[in-house]
Amino acid sequence: MLQLKTTPFHERTSALCQPQNWRKWAGYFAAGSYEHTLDREYWAIRNAAALIDVSPLIKYVIKGKDAAALLHRVTTRNIHKMSVGQVFYTGWCDEEGKMIDDGTVTRFDETTFRLTAAEPNLRWLTMNAVGMEVEITEVTDDVAALSFQGPNTRKVLNIVAEKPVDELKYFRMMKNKISGVEVTISRTGYTGDLGYEIWMDAKDALPIWDKLMEVGGDYGIAPVGILAMDMARVEAGLFMLDVDYTSASHAWIEPQKSSPFELGLDWTVALDKPGYFVGRRALEREKREGSTWKMVGLEVDWVGMEKLFAGVGLPPQIPGTAVRGSLPIFVGNVQVGYASTSTWSPVLKKYIALAHLQKPYFEVGTDVRMEITVEHHRQHAPAKVVKLPFYEPEWKKK
Repeated sequence: MLQLKTTPFHERTSALCQPQNWRKWAGYFAAGSYEHTLDREYWAIRNAAALIDVSPLIKYVIKGKDAAALLHRVTTRNIHKMSVGQVFYTGWCDEEGKMIDDGTVTRFDETTFRLTAAEPNLRWLTMNAVGMEVEITEVTDDVAALSFQGPNTRKVLNIVAEKPVDELKYFRMMKNKISGVEVTISRTGYTGDLGYEIWMDAKDALPIWDKLMEVGGDYGIAPVGILAMDMARVEAGLFMLDVDYTSASHAWIEPQKSSPFELGLDWTVALDKPGYFVGRRALEREKREGSTWKMVGLEVDWVGMEKLFAGVGLPPQIPGTAVRGSLPIFVGNVQVGYASTSTWSPVLKKYIALAHLQKPYFEVGTDVRMEITVEHHRQHAPAKVVKLPFYEPEWKKK
């Protein structure tokens, strides 16, 4: 029987989790929500400061003379262009150019990197490292991590951290101290807002949590679970493995697989980088010929949806959380794709979805219809293809 682990913050998170609403994340218990409704947690992300335990992220330290060469080979980014202290978001593919996983690469020095992933990738990394002078170590249990997201997070960090974070640029990291404890702080996150991620030794986790909660009290801090984060990441146009795409390592059939181009990650595929990388030929071919599928944003027409519910004497029924489920998308009577995650956006006051559409229906401005259930009957609500992200505040990168 699989025994779920608890994160280094569990002593605090379990005491705060009022509904005892737990989810499984990479073999760990993770708080789904801390309150019985998501309102305060969601608005902490968008208006204040949200403290999210992201310790279950799979983490590898990759070091040695060939560390950069290995990451250059297995990811789609040009790792040799990375500066010390820089963070890259990237996917990595199989030889057919289909995504295996995605995560971040952080460069600590010339020969030391950290790779985060959604699922275990040690065997795959090791196979690609044959003949290289490189050491790959999984440090998932040893490194605790907090995602600190929202417009007030910089103010809080400037109080609790030994060095100010004002000059820390988007997708950069710095070494710092909080309550005398050594941490690294990266300007990264999964919410599309101003935010940081704080990385520390697992043994130092609780003092960091306590200090942030103590000082953050004046800035609207709230512990936030993965359900509110789910709503925010859809607004930010960010997808999730096993929800919005299937790893090529786990797909049963070819149509379940997705390429970086199909997922809108064109900007992460450095086809101009020198040398071989896994999936290069397939990605070059797709770049030339074009993609047959694309993940896009959908905005559901509220008035049109309202009419469907009014037809049975009801106001629109909107789920209180993001729906991780496949909903067919139609043009006329033909299914042209599916929505993989849909949610009500509190900040935009719109019903939105991440959708996978076939060519040519993924072009921005295309009118489609998304299946919804109205009083146990399947109906088609009018919707429009829009550019991602749905929401990107001006302070996100400033």
